[in-house]
Order: sequence, then C-alpha cells, then structure tokens
Amino acid sequence: MNVTAADVLAGVGPRLRALRRARGVTLAGLAEETGLTTSTLSRLENGKLRPTLEQLLPLARAHGVPLDDLVAAPPTGDPRIHLRPIRRSGLTIVPLTRRAGGVQAYKVVYPPAGRSPTMKLQTHDGYEWFYVLNGRIRFVLGDQEFQLGPGEAAEFDTRTPHWIGSADAQPAETLTLFGAQGERAHLSPVPTLTY
Repeated sequence: MNVTAADVLAGVGPRLRALRRARGVTLAGLAEETGLTTSTLSRLENGKLRPTLEQLLPLARAHGVPLDDLVAAPPTGDPRIHLRPIRRSGLTIVPLTRRAGGVQAYKVVYPPAGRSPTMKLQTHDGYEWFYVLNGRIRFVLGDQEFQLGPGEAAEFDTRTPHWIGSADAQPAETLTLFGAQGERAHLSPVPTLTY
C-alpha cells in the first residue's frame, strides 16, 4: 500500500486527540504544557491545520511519546524503547512504556534523603504500585510510615495522603506503575508537584 505524506498528516489529528483524551487533559491544559494556543491545538486535532515539526515536538514531549508515534511512522522492526529521563522536583523519572492511556511503567530514582525539595504529603485520584530496585525507600501513607528495601513492593490508593523518598544518604530506585491520574500528578510540569 502506497501511503502519501497527505495520508500520514491526515492521521495526526485523530492521534493527537486520542492521546490528549487518554491523559484526561483539556485543550487549555495542553496549551499550558506546550506553549501552543488552544485554537492551534483544536485545529490540529480537527485536521484543519497541517502540523509542523515545531508544533509536533512539544506535543510529543507533553504526551510522553516518540515523534514517530504522532505521525504513525512505519515500524522499523526495532521493538526497543529508547529511554528519555524526565527530571521533576528532584526526581529522575524514566518512562518504560510508550503507549497512550492505561497503566504506565516508570523507573523512578529518588535523591538521597534530605535532598528532596519537600516532604509534603500529596493526594490524587488513582492507584499506585511500586517495587524497590535499589536503595531504601521511606514511604509515608496517611499516619503510617514504612521503610522498604530491594525486592519489596507496596500498592495503595493514591487518594490517601502519601510521600515516597529515599530513606538514607543513598539514592533509591523503584519500578512504579500508575494510571493516567497518577501520571498527571507525578509528571505535571506545574511546580506544585510535591513528593
């Protein structure tokens, strides 16, 4: 089947809309994340505006997907995920999955104890699971506090106030799974993120 550039570009709008909706983000919220106007985003999603590279790059970054996924580039036969760390509030977060919606997997590296910008408990909709890969984790859940080491896991309803960080002078690493609500809370570019 011979796919033209026009065919590829015609499919971008519906993919952009699906990614935004899967994340539960409004056009206004996405405009804040990307620096594009809501009008531009709406026209891109409706296919009334032909996307440019300058528009697609911040959209791919905001949605956490490779640019190839936005334009449905033909598969290269390479199933590897190219890890691109995100740095937020002192954490290093490495996306391990790249599909839109559903449960997402991340490797999270917590800085040594005392180097986190805040220890304020947070709440948000969703459910979270994490597995300690390296180091020791200090996990505060409501009125309880736990320390977890390598090989230990925890799961919890994120509507309960919680905080996760390194328990000692060494960084700690976890494999973390959460859905769209948790992804928005943890990866939001807004400086109100507290951990």
